Amino acid sequence: MHTECYPISILPRLSRLFLDFADTRNPLIPFYPASPYEQHWPSPAQNPALRARIADLLEEQNRAFGAGPTTLANIDSLRQGSPAIVTGQQVTLFGGPLFTLYKAATAIRKAKDTGAVPIFWLATEDHDLDEADHVALPSRHDLHTLRLAHEANNRPVGSIPLGPGIRPLLDQAAELLGPGPILDALEAAYTPEATFAQAFARVLATAFADQGLIFIDAADRRFHALGAPVLHHAIENAAELQSALLDRSRLLEERGYEAQVLVTSSSSLLFLIDEETGARLALRRKASNGSPVWIAGKRQYSTEDLLAILDSSPERLSPNALLRPVFQDFLLPTAAYIGGPAEISYFAQSQVLYEAILGRTTPVIPRLSATLIEPAMATVLARHDLHLDDVLGSHPDELAQRLGARAIPIEGKRKLASAGNALDEELTSLAQWMHQLDPSLGRAADVSASKMRYQMNRLRRLAANYQLQTEASIRRHVDAIYLNLSPNQHPQERVVGAVSFLARYGEALIPQLIDQASQECPGHKAIFL
Repeated sequence: MHTECYPISILPRLSRLFLDFADTRNPLIPFYPASPYEQHWPSPAQNPALRARIADLLEEQNRAFGAGPTTLANIDSLRQGSPAIVTGQQVTLFGGPLFTLYKAATAIRKAKDTGAVPIFWLATEDHDLDEADHVALPSRHDLHTLRLAHEANNRPVGSIPLGPGIRPLLDQAAELLGPGPILDALEAAYTPEATFAQAFARVLATAFADQGLIFIDAADRRFHALGAPVLHHAIENAAELQSALLDRSRLLEERGYEAQVLVTSSSSLLFLIDEETGARLALRRKASNGSPVWIAGKRQYSTEDLLAILDSSPERLSPNALLRPVFQDFLLPTAAYIGGPAEISYFAQSQVLYEAILGRTTPVIPRLSATLIEPAMATVLARHDLHLDDVLGSHPDELAQRLGARAIPIEGKRKLASAGNALDEELTSLAQWMHQLDPSLGRAADVSASKMRYQMNRLRRLAANYQLQTEASIRRHVDAIYLNLSPNQHPQERVVGAVSFLARYGEALIPQLIDQASQECPGHKAIFL
């Protein structure tokens, strides 16, 4: 195995805020308290009774997920005072895309390096099932999206049973993955009666059994009861917190950034589970006769109503994307959080909530970002003298044109170059002379010269296209490169299901990813398997 390191900016559609954060060795104050290059973080203080209760619940949950002795030992270390390195992700079908593995691997590596324990927060309370109900698995010539049919109900995804529709998807996965331990793990976990949360956790617990990764499903009523002080603060101090968030949004805009989460005067930090339908509804706030009124769906609540619900049924109230990390780090002794680009952008706004509620801000660290390059693809790249940045920085048609132009016989290249150079030289001389005669005549010459150069470039493209047709393997190679490394021109790590690589490379892949998560390359890695 070897690697190549590239700037993180080679990936598309990253926010300027994340790029600036990832590019500096100094903290991006006031949005982030630490630089991504820092390696050691203070262990936060935590009430011993709360820590013990959390450890009890974690042990119960992780035994149910099939945790091994290393995980149970880490839970005991947490009970005894160890800090935690935390990451998390939605409970996506069949374990989700590759970056799920990268998050877990980075948390494990950072925990090992700092004497902490790694914890994976299962984002089971998210209600966007459309983001969690599918996975993409490659075959030799195509990318297959396996999607679990469902009815939109706005319920927290983690609590939804998979149902009988999971069996046909397992059959499809078996055809694409082939027999082996990872397919066995999928079939054992993804049963009709299992929920999205249970199945996801069981598969990852199996994959990371030797590394002692701890999982937490905080949707449990008991976790909500323990975290009630954070939710209580968000209800009673809603106006002050909202004002602080609006100020932070303005500051982000003044610095030339965009807020990741839109904050308005009527939005809140909380969701409410409807008692009758189980739907997770955003709570909105408005003033009514000088007192705040909270609205969820078609119903209205007073502040006292919400506090009563929190007291009697704490599981019905849950934090939004900005409050969730604060809720998380009240429950866990988090020394640092491992996040992706979007999560890290959230933290620039969550920082004001951290300070207001916890009196501290958890450092956030980028996860491993990588493209896995298998031997066959490495051979194709080497044959065409290509690197990962050539692929990620080009459209497939553009790259095919470039390779077609390279493949033109040397005699043809010489003729095209000679004609192009002569044309450019003569047009430049002619246009200069005409500018001297008359400015308007010179402008007309510039327009005509531009058209002639366009036609010359068209000849180059025609020659390259002919070469592509003559050597059909070039286009096939380009299509294979993008299918494997940048499917649909999206980063591989965000599209391709992690289980496809676990099926092909087995248990050996996990330690290799953990080793690569040391982040001596703070950008994006090409990892040659």
